[in-house]
Amino acid sequence: MSEMKAKGRRRGRFGPVFGGLAAVFAAVAIYSIAMSKPVLSNPVESKPGQAPLAAGFQRGRETGLPVPRFVSLKSRQARMRVGPSLDYATKWIYTAQGLPMEITEEYGHWRRVRDYAGTSGWMYGALLSGHRSGVIGPWLKATAPLRTEAEVSAAEIAALEARVRLTISSCDGKWCHVKLQKHDLSGYVRQGEIWGVYPAEVVK
Repeated sequence: MSEMKAKGRRRGRFGPVFGGLAAVFAAVAIYSIAMSKPVLSNPVESKPGQAPLAAGFQRGRETGLPVPRFVSLKSRQARMRVGPSLDYATKWIYTAQGLPMEITEEYGHWRRVRDYAGTSGWMYGALLSGHRSGVIGPWLKATAPLRTEAEVSAAEIAALEARVRLTISSCDGKWCHVKLQKHDLSGYVRQGEIWGVYPAEVVK
């Protein structure tokens, strides 16, 4: 594979560090459990002094934080369950610490989450972290350039393939400064090419 020099950095093509979901997650058998669906309360309204939420977001009934919101896996092994209790069957076992997840609902100490492939289920809140991470968008047909600066004219450090995992340092609504989780590389990627951050969201 050819390589190019860009501002003293080696440019290369980086694919995902795992071969799709199958290599990241250890699938386990799903057992049928006859249990009623829990009654979930509506999200709470903003309290005085809290910053207003963007359109399409609400406050979680347990934490008061925006829902939906992105988080990441804190644990090296995390079980996704069919419902918000240890009594529910395991749906997936995730073994990728730092993988981005989207919280879509809160119920007690449990959070309903969704991964970048659209798989959803319930995880215990302690397994999740507020540290931001992302993956290069699975919907992209071409690679996403990792650039030295937040400009389309900036030198390209690497070409990132879909599902490459990133640690998000900051975002200004258009560009995100990221680090590759499995490589000693950092730079800027267009925000719209990342799953793990919302359009126009500012991350500090």
